[in-house]
Amino acid sequence: MKGKLIIISAPSGSGKTTIVKQILSSGLNIEFSVSAASRQPRINEVNGRDYYFMSVEEFKERIDKDEFLEWEEVYHNSFYGTLKSELQRIWDKGNHVIFDVDVKGGLNIKNYDAENALAIFIKAPSILELEKRLRDRLTDSEETILKRVAKAEYELSFAPRFDKIVVNDNLEIAVKETYEAISAFINNKK
Repeated sequence: MKGKLIIISAPSGSGKTTIVKQILSSGLNIEFSVSAASRQPRINEVNGRDYYFMSVEEFKERIDKDEFLEWEEVYHNSFYGTLKSELQRIWDKGNHVIFDVDVKGGLNIKNYDAENALAIFIKAPSILELEKRLRDRLTDSEETILKRVAKAEYELSFAPRFDKIVVNDNLEIAVKETYEAISAFINNKK
């Protein structure tokens, strides 16, 4: 079976990972696509569950071998991507694939198979709120936070290219809107 592609993208700090985790426990026939990353794991992140963590050198080797559906050098020597083998692993189990990816990666996946893809853009209510969320996570340096905020301003310009925009001002409502869009798409209801 070739399943559907559910793409959840957002600037860092918008709440996409939190929304994806709630959608995964909602009973839909979907499975999380574990992305690859060339960064060190954060506290509580597990290799193979949160990301496939690899060195910059290994990531570049896999790019050369055409093993990625999509990949992006998000910052200098900071790579993220989706392994083609990950889609096949999930489809072989009869599930649809849900992605938690950056904005450009999301659009690249949509372009890969637009007919079978639903791309949802999660948006914080404002840049100020997004910056507050990044600071509240207590996971990034000041320099990283400022880079993420600057990038978020740029990424917001891509929102209109997604099938649906969900403003995450209230998490419960944002999860409900996202769930309803995915459910309708999987069941071919417009």
